[in-house]
Amino acid sequence: MEPFVVKSETITGREDRPVLLHIEPWSGKFPEVTAGFSSRWGGVSRAPFHSLNCGLHVNDDPKDVVINRERIADVLGLPFDAFTYAEQVHGKDVAIVSLNEQGSGRVARETALQAKDGFITQEKGIVLCAQFADCVPLFFYDPVKRVVALAHAGWKGTVLNISMATISLMTHTFGSQPSDIYAVVGPSIGACCYEVDETVASRVKQVLDEMQSSQEEKAAILTDKGNSKYMLNLQVMNRKLIEQAGILSSHIEVTQLCTSCRNDLFFSHRKEEGSTGRMIAWIGLLA
Repeated sequence: MEPFVVKSETITGREDRPVLLHIEPWSGKFPEVTAGFSSRWGGVSRAPFHSLNCGLHVNDDPKDVVINRERIADVLGLPFDAFTYAEQVHGKDVAIVSLNEQGSGRVARETALQAKDGFITQEKGIVLCAQFADCVPLFFYDPVKRVVALAHAGWKGTVLNISMATISLMTHTFGSQPSDIYAVVGPSIGACCYEVDETVASRVKQVLDEMQSSQEEKAAILTDKGNSKYMLNLQVMNRKLIEQAGILSSHIEVTQLCTSCRNDLFFSHRKEEGSTGRMIAWIGLLA
């Protein structure tokens, strides 16, 4: 079953109301958590960023981006100053976010957490946000220690194993046990659409070898098309890395949504040749 579901109350026919996807399996199990993924609809940005662009770095009008971000907060019923952003660099550095950083980057890039692709907090009232347009959003929640985390995994972050970096920091900082943590792999470009070259494939092969992956596992992640071209499944690869970090398979949800195939619902950097907006993934503790 697809874990990301558009809640009926966000489909009202109103162009000024953002369409948001929530993690359905968590909705009943973890009511103390808010987590999900935005779509491209329900904002004020003009083409080619139409309409719910949340990225301040894509040459959209910054005023429109802030309005879009404010609309998401309003639909979720959360204060805008709770939403906390970072400047992502396709690395594996993970930040512990305290109340001192709450609201960073929500209205200006200069105030964002710098050079971070993973975020963890145990503080109520902080909403962690990361931006996407094909890369993989990774959501984590430890219901025992009440810790939430979010990571941004493009192919670089994936081969750098940002999921392990995030889970390790949850363990070392807050005492989380990997077996207690739940994880969700969110909407991103799928193996159906993500063609990569030998440079990327060689890095992926190295990581798969280091994980001692079986031939079957390797085939599910990387498909050789010939002529030094491959189709890469980052969603499955991140699931494998999360399992290797100690999270139980039964605690992991993986989307079937491809941001390139579903260009009607999502922005896609690959499909739109770089000229497009960004969705956000968000996660926060409500209580």
